[in-house]
Amino acid sequence: MSAAKALLFVESNTSGTGRLFARTARTMGFAPVLVTTRPEKYAYLAEADAPEVVVVPRVDEDELHALVAARWGGAAGVAGITSSSEYFIATAAALAARFGLPGPDAASVRAARDKSWQRQVLAAGGVPSPAFRAVSSAPEAVAAAREIGFPVVLKPVDGSGSVGVRACADVAEAGSHAALLFASGGEGARVLVESLVAGDEFSVEVFSGQVVGITRKHLGAPPFFVEAGHDYPADVPGNAAAALVDSVTRGTALLGLGWGPLHWELRMDHEGRAVPMEVNPRLAGGFIPELVRHAQGIDLIRETLRLVVGQEPELAPSRRRHASIRFLFAPGAGRLAEFERVPEALGLADVVEVSAYRRPGDEIDVHGDFRDRIGHAVACADEAGTAARAAERARDTVRVRIDAPVSAVEADGAAPLAGAREGAA
Repeated sequence: MSAAKALLFVESNTSGTGRLFARTARTMGFAPVLVTTRPEKYAYLAEADAPEVVVVPRVDEDELHALVAARWGGAAGVAGITSSSEYFIATAAALAARFGLPGPDAASVRAARDKSWQRQVLAAGGVPSPAFRAVSSAPEAVAAAREIGFPVVLKPVDGSGSVGVRACADVAEAGSHAALLFASGGEGARVLVESLVAGDEFSVEVFSGQVVGITRKHLGAPPFFVEAGHDYPADVPGNAAAALVDSVTRGTALLGLGWGPLHWELRMDHEGRAVPMEVNPRLAGGFIPELVRHAQGIDLIRETLRLVVGQEPELAPSRRRHASIRFLFAPGAGRLAEFERVPEALGLADVVEVSAYRRPGDEIDVHGDFRDRIGHAVACADEAGTAARAAERARDTVRVRIDAPVSAVEADGAAPLAGAREGAA
């Protein structure tokens, strides 16, 4: 019996679907291989069913091409090449194309990583868009914000996971956040300044041009845009659903992103327009693919890998239910002491999963983005409201206990702070 062909992942996302992609590849009969510069980033590599790991000095298309040719004989030993990380999808696509393997158009994916380019193409094509400017310095950001009018949103043009995304209410906030973004972005950094679109937020999951479904998104407290939960499929009026589908269908064609999974994020404004916030040329994060699987029986991870290895995807729903996720957050920064009452949360009606991403002893920081999520609860039911309430009950049942952080005074030898803080996640 011949050995299983390798299915290569060029880097991975650090939580969520990265582990699931590798597991699914193995169940499909392939040998998953993670090619990475820093394997220590991926906690799931410590698990028994972790993929093979190949460490490289850097993710460079030419060097990876030589590696694949020498180690696996190119397409003779490799079934497909992809990535679950938005930052590396274009590289994986270009590498796959050099071996004649399936994948998205690398140039279109690379272009779509630039959110200012997305804005220009969508606005020129008549898709509803906020006012926006791409800038190269903090003073330019302040001037653009004044011109657009407050409140505005500032974000890196090539970010992901809401990292660096913040609403700014005035000149002082815009100037301060712009300075932070440019300081952390390095030479050549660019920032997008755009008008804040008020309204309910949704995502639309698209697969090779076909709309799979609509997700309602729940955000944390402003000025950040941390996603605190999702409901799938969204219970949304017909006119809003039609507007969402119209915007993403036209936008997908304009951006040339007709191969594989896309994750659109949009807001419904006060005029009933579906305004794209951004599109990501990858599967949704935030465990949305798992919600789709629970609710409709469509395994988007498996179907993505089927496409990657040249098979036809199967997107017909096998059931019609509703699934919701609510994320767990720490009550503040410090050292994680314990997740408490997890068994009680998991025993609640309609709850199908309660998971923690961090372990006792881990240091917890507050960033204002996806990194603040330290666990989740998922529920599935026949009705949308039932699933949402069950996920919320499970979230509220779990207690996250955080040891108080060491203060500068304590570090100098003063009396220690009180023991611990705890709160509903």
